[in-house]
Amino acid sequence: MNEINDSKPTKKTKGIILAGGTGTRLYPNTIVVSKQLLPVYDKPLIYYPLSVLLLARISDILVITTRQDQAAYKHLLGDGSKIGINIQYEIQDRPGGLAEAFILGEEFIGDDNVCLVLGDNVLYGDSLSRLLCNTKKKIERDGGAAIFGYPVKNPEAFGVVEFDKDTRIVKSIEEKPEEPKSNYAVPGLYFYDNRVVEIAKAVEPSARGEKEITSVNNAYLEKGELSVSLLGRGMTWFDTGTPKNMYKAGGFVKTVQEMQGYYISCIEEIAWRKGFIDDETLELRGRELGNTEYGQYILSLLEEKKK
Repeated sequence: MNEINDSKPTKKTKGIILAGGTGTRLYPNTIVVSKQLLPVYDKPLIYYPLSVLLLARISDILVITTRQDQAAYKHLLGDGSKIGINIQYEIQDRPGGLAEAFILGEEFIGDDNVCLVLGDNVLYGDSLSRLLCNTKKKIERDGGAAIFGYPVKNPEAFGVVEFDKDTRIVKSIEEKPEEPKSNYAVPGLYFYDNRVVEIAKAVEPSARGEKEITSVNNAYLEKGELSVSLLGRGMTWFDTGTPKNMYKAGGFVKTVQEMQGYYISCIEEIAWRKGFIDDETLELRGRELGNTEYGQYILSLLEEKKK
């Protein structure tokens, strides 16, 4: 995919990480700890969706949490200044559906576009940053919405995209269908123009009493303004909502980091490479964590730069 260059004025894109919910599928691990604070190998789960937003060069971020967990997230991430970004917080008192994120974040979003990423998703791929940046620029330039499709063996557990025979045109999106019309699941990553706030408000709750994100996507689809990019070979996605998937994700991260020597979702490294922080700030952060392998990796980035 070629980089998009456009001189027309564009709207800014802000990011939302939805880290609420009770994580019941991970009980007893999550009885007293939010699942997005649990470790995936060597870092908290929330670092992975946060890194996705950083890779997309999004620096204004809203983290939506439960009331009881918000203090822990603030202790972990603060206001984002240590990595050169702005992090704000909002409370979701009870599960109201993914689309509720845009209603809770209405004031934060303002007149801008928004990227929503679910707090329990792990995405990795060599071309991920380029894909994210190009998708963000497309929505900023043309409006509409953009989602992604990822091939899975159990599509009935996810939102599913149905395509035409050439896999070019989206025909429908169904939420956890009993008879899936394709094997392409929709990962928890979505880009929308500013109209998403009003669209979310108009969504009627489903049978389980929640505003479904699929209803938002179908609203854009009906307008002919929904694009879907397929994540195929070279991309990896984990929905870490179960103990087995948490374990698989941790094993994947461990294997890649040990084989390649590069860290996955090191938020300090990404912030540094994207220009949010300078060498001095990166070194300070590395020294704060210096007695750990994670901290030593951060410091090694600066040593590598000197060579």
